[in-house]
Amino acid sequence: MASINPIELFLWTFRRNEKDVVNLYNSLSPLMQLATGGSMLNFGYWSPNHIDPISAQNNLCMVFANLAELSSAKNAVDVGSGLSAPSKLWRDNYSNLNLYDVNINFNQLTFSGQQERVEFLNSSSTKLPFANNSVDRVLALESAQHFKPLSDFLSESKRILTKSGLLVMAIPVTTGNSSLDKFGLLKFTWSSEHYSIDYVKNMISAFGFIISDEKLIGSNVYEPLADYYFANRTFLKRSILKNYSSCVEKNSF
Repeated sequence: MASINPIELFLWTFRRNEKDVVNLYNSLSPLMQLATGGSMLNFGYWSPNHIDPISAQNNLCMVFANLAELSSAKNAVDVGSGLSAPSKLWRDNYSNLNLYDVNINFNQLTFSGQQERVEFLNSSSTKLPFANNSVDRVLALESAQHFKPLSDFLSESKRILTKSGLLVMAIPVTTGNSSLDKFGLLKFTWSSEHYSIDYVKNMISAFGFIISDEKLIGSNVYEPLADYYFANRTFLKRSILKNYSSCVEKNSF
């Protein structure tokens, strides 16, 4: 049976350095795979036509792909690529697209094995291993909240993108008061940086990017996700308890 030390989990969540994020994902990714039945690590974009985790997660990837105009892209860098499920989906939908998955987590990079038109690179988001002006898309799907400092990632993205290239991010942000009264326990258990939307937009602009499109999708992500897990708690509990202790199940859901 897999085990997760709650003290270590707390320290990883509190400190949030690169090593902590790697340890956090190595411990929790298998749990998310059990809960969803797939290898996507995003929270999904839920709608009346996308009412289960895999469908919602695939939907988020394709909504993101449309924003990124991947149909006209040739070379895209997916930074913080997780288990590479999004890249494989994009690869299968866009025949002219070459993908470069950058991940500091070597274990995740080796999960999928070799893939056609997807190259795996073990590197940090703040030191991207590409030449100046060499790619036309930099993608960060629910990953940029872990990049520290975010400014270095933005600087590197600006450096490697062509003049007409696009940086596209899906990132959780706060849109108002992020006090303890409003966020409660989430103030301490949110395992990434707590950026405000104004901070992210100002930082992006400071590095010479022009924000051409912006979508706030939280209402299609967090509430329906919570509703799904609440409605399916009994089934999920049985699946998780096959591999994890009751303590892990209770603290995850």
